Amino acid sequence: MTTDDIPLTPLEADDALAAEYVLGVLDMAERSAAEARMKHDSAFADRVAAWATRLADLDDAYPEVAAPEDMLPRIEARLFPVEPPPARRPLFGWLAGLATAAALVLVALALFPPAAPTARLVATLGEADAALRFEARFDGQALTVTRVAGSAAPAGQVQEIWIIAPDAAPVSLGLMPGESLAVPYPAAPTGWTLAVSVEPEGGSPTGVPTGPVVAAGVITDL
Repeated sequence: MTTDDIPLTPLEADDALAAEYVLGVLDMAERSAAEARMKHDSAFADRVAAWATRLADLDDAYPEVAAPEDMLPRIEARLFPVEPPPARRPLFGWLAGLATAAALVLVALALFPPAAPTARLVATLGEADAALRFEARFDGQALTVTRVAGSAAPAGQVQEIWIIAPDAAPVSLGLMPGESLAVPYPAAPTGWTLAVSVEPEGGSPTGVPTGPVVAAGVITDL
């Protein structure tokens, strides 16, 4: 067994702790604990004082350096920088800035106009191989029914578009004299039916389909 293996007695451990405190080699937690102990343990405090006296000669090897008087303000300035107050601009400068910003907005709108909302396909009226077929698209504001195959109604007749809620009577959306019909609509009601009938010129005289229904399809949330 070597001397390194022999444990310190309590007095020796206290003596070593006092020396380490004076030398400043303890970490923050150990140093705080030693300072708290010195307040109520006079014997330990005496050991610390004895070591401080014993090691006082070591300070003579290092000249005392006084901290610069402005050290604390410099430290505080680095830790808590103060933002300089914004320079005040004359009223004319603000007005000129606003005018420039407005001009840039107008140029941007002219060069890059807002994209039109994309109209999504919500219903197909007629089979894929049908001679007469229509598609319904919804862009968030209007429901547009377009004839994508086939031709318009014969002379003296017109194609009329109907929307039919479940278990309800058909409601006319309007006539299709050309290839499409756009109707302002708040939503594309899923599960409702769109249908096209052939009516006399001017539309159905009764408010419900009177001619043959040539195409129909259910609105789906595609």
